[in-house]
Amino acid sequence: MSVEKIITDWKKKNFKPVYWLEGEEEYFIDKAIDYAEHHILNESEASFNLSVFYGKDASWPDVVNACSRYPMFAERQVVLLKEAQQMKDVEKLESYIENPLSSTVFVVSYKEKKLDARKKFAKLVKEKGVLLTTKKMYDRELPEWTQELLRSKGLTISPKGLALLVDHIGNDLVRIENEIDKLSVNLGKRTAISEEDIEQYIGVSKDYNVFELQSALASKDLSRSIRIIQYFEANPKAGPIQLVLPSLYSFFSKVFMVFGAGTSDEKTIATTIGVNPYFMKDYMQAARLYTYPGVEKILLLLHQYNLKSVGVGSTNTDDASLLKEMVVKMMS
Repeated sequence: MSVEKIITDWKKKNFKPVYWLEGEEEYFIDKAIDYAEHHILNESEASFNLSVFYGKDASWPDVVNACSRYPMFAERQVVLLKEAQQMKDVEKLESYIENPLSSTVFVVSYKEKKLDARKKFAKLVKEKGVLLTTKKMYDRELPEWTQELLRSKGLTISPKGLALLVDHIGNDLVRIENEIDKLSVNLGKRTAISEEDIEQYIGVSKDYNVFELQSALASKDLSRSIRIIQYFEANPKAGPIQLVLPSLYSFFSKVFMVFGAGTSDEKTIATTIGVNPYFMKDYMQAARLYTYPGVEKILLLLHQYNLKSVGVGSTNTDDASLLKEMVVKMMS
């Protein structure tokens, strides 16, 4: 079950007695917890029937006692246990979960960990309620997820603008939503987000970013590549080497996949390698200009310079110098 399905059920007044929300991706856990805290009960019901505990400070008997009470002046009560991974003897909640009250909605936030599925406690949670295990979203999934989030907020964005947004923020769903909300406020009555909006309100240069560096490398434009790296040198937050190298590796890994696609049809290749067709020009150009051996060499260079960036085989060399040296070797 997804967090969207859980919240949809709650909106329809369909409740299970126990919800255990665990795993690596706190965005989805927080989404459910926030809805449970502010929307299951109305304001007057919440004053008597909402209990919130924090794992670090709560004791399991107090939580069990709260869950075992009957609601006052309402059909149900809500008990939230946040940060349950910090709670001592958390598995002693078993005594309540084994026989939960149907009038209590007990929602547990168990971040960065998950229950051992082989143990009785995990099986009991799954049997008596809902066990939702979240995991970090893969980078390749971020554009589609972000596009869907924008759509749900009534906003649109260009493919390049979407790439700028996702590449700049990375795999931080909370921050992606926060930045989108900030853009929405600044758009006023407009609904279309432009690259200029991203530059102005998020602080990503539309001309000097990792995405533009990929494009410059794809066309073997050395002078443009060096200008972008010099911008990174003057603005370290715009292009830290720890962001640049993985992004370039991802780009050239997909260029490498072009050779094995078995077709010259760009739409088919885009689907095969998981790329928006809008950007296929750069991938096809890179494959044509560098050829198979050249792309293979680039992937090896990226691995070597990733090691150098953490001090292996290179000392006292600044990040910008490493990047400049690398792109010259790529194009030679």
